[in-house]
Amino acid sequence: MRCENGRFSRVVALASVLSFSAFSQDPKFVNKMAPYVASPQHVVDLMLELARIKPGETVYDLGCGDGRILVPVVERYKAKAVGVEISPKLAERAAARVKKAGLADSARVIQGDVLATDLSDADVAIIYLSTELNASLRPRLEKYLKPGARVVSHDYPVPGWRANRIERLDGKQMHLVYLYEMPALRPTP
Repeated sequence: MRCENGRFSRVVALASVLSFSAFSQDPKFVNKMAPYVASPQHVVDLMLELARIKPGETVYDLGCGDGRILVPVVERYKAKAVGVEISPKLAERAAARVKKAGLADSARVIQGDVLATDLSDADVAIIYLSTELNASLRPRLEKYLKPGARVVSHDYPVPGWRANRIERLDGKQMHLVYLYEMPALRPTP
């Protein structure tokens, strides 16, 4: 097959890059969850600041990736941290980061599905998932999170929820950070 100006070569090269990134993730989970993309440090800092984490609270990082949020939650905010990661390789990397920091007493990593995780002891949930996955996660957040619990989402809103605050970070790439707070329970008549 012959294409003009080397277009065929570029198409093949692009297909190779795209297929490599898909195969570099555990194929069992590639289509189930959002792909792993690390949050930049300045976004992590803003997410944690917006969450208003208090000492002793429990923060869940749902889709924790390499665990970059878990360590500052414990060190800076004196809170407990729980990371949930579906990829065994990433969960292992996150657990190693926690262990290396000497924080195994205050932070742990669960290798599992965020859509099957008990969130009843969470005071804060941090997410960097797709809007579609946020929509699937929403009923669990509403079921498990107590009034006043905060949900902080990087780049993607939770459909059907109204954010208490939205922050925009400009730079090489624009980022949005959404803050939601679980409402007080309504009294039953």
